[in-house]
Amino acid sequence: MFLSLVGLSMEARTTPGEDLSEWVRKDNRRFLRAIIRVGNLDRTIDFYTECLGMKVLRRVDFPENRYSVAVVGFGPEDSHFVIEMRYHYGVDTYEIGTGFGEFGIATQDVYGIVEKVRAKGGIVTREPGPIAGGGTTVFAFVLDPDGYPIEIIDRPPTPEPLCQIKLLVTDLDRAINFYQKALGMNLLLPKFDVTADKYTIAMVGYGSNLTQTTVVELKSDFNVTEYTKGNGYEQLVIGTDDVYKSAEAVKIAAQELGGKIIRPPGPIPKINAKITAFLDPEGWETVLVDNEDYLKELQKKE
Repeated sequence: MFLSLVGLSMEARTTPGEDLSEWVRKDNRRFLRAIIRVGNLDRTIDFYTECLGMKVLRRVDFPENRYSVAVVGFGPEDSHFVIEMRYHYGVDTYEIGTGFGEFGIATQDVYGIVEKVRAKGGIVTREPGPIAGGGTTVFAFVLDPDGYPIEIIDRPPTPEPLCQIKLLVTDLDRAINFYQKALGMNLLLPKFDVTADKYTIAMVGYGSNLTQTTVVELKSDFNVTEYTKGNGYEQLVIGTDDVYKSAEAVKIAAQELGGKIIRPPGPIPKINAKITAFLDPEGWETVLVDNEDYLKELQKKE
């Protein structure tokens, strides 16, 4: 009964002949959070705060459901992209998989952050320096305590220091088209080959300036036809002014490019926030949340 009522709501909210591909580009959207599972909440919080400079924005325990949540970021949840960490009682390790790329952190002190990571016993997988063969941007790679890769990138001050999330895909053109058509994202960095390392990348997101906003970096390795998802990285959460229209736009894009709605649009029981959730053609999960409902829920938690 509930699912059928949601379906009627979707139809009622879209006008016959309405161009949803145009609407998604005008919708008020923002990257809200990425959700990951961690094996030790205190240990991971220490890493993100002491090494990367984030702050603990919220921490809640749900003993009846046997899990705890911590939210960390460089600024408040109502204005910044943040990371939500979930610890499930008794589970101390997760498989990251080959498909999750990394989080990107913009900073003016790449070397200093790397030394903090090293001092805390963290793993540095690439020492700071520019890309081999040319380029001047200094960057490094480290692993957090659960094995999630993090790229530390030298950039001027930006409103979104948690600047990117990388996802690996087998069909880059299809992924770009899906994120543009289903989510209204802009192609902020057109795809290009890094021949020496045998991969192609492109970056999509909202806004127009690659260095001033959070982006999704889509990467495709040469001759790789499958990536594993693991069970660590969970989903990306994005705000929208209308989850019903958003879901219909995703449905249309999925019919052409692949992917599927896994939670029809509607309110979540008990908290009354309207959401919808879907898988992209590669199986990566995204949740779209009503912007007003999201802010109301944040105010309740203050």
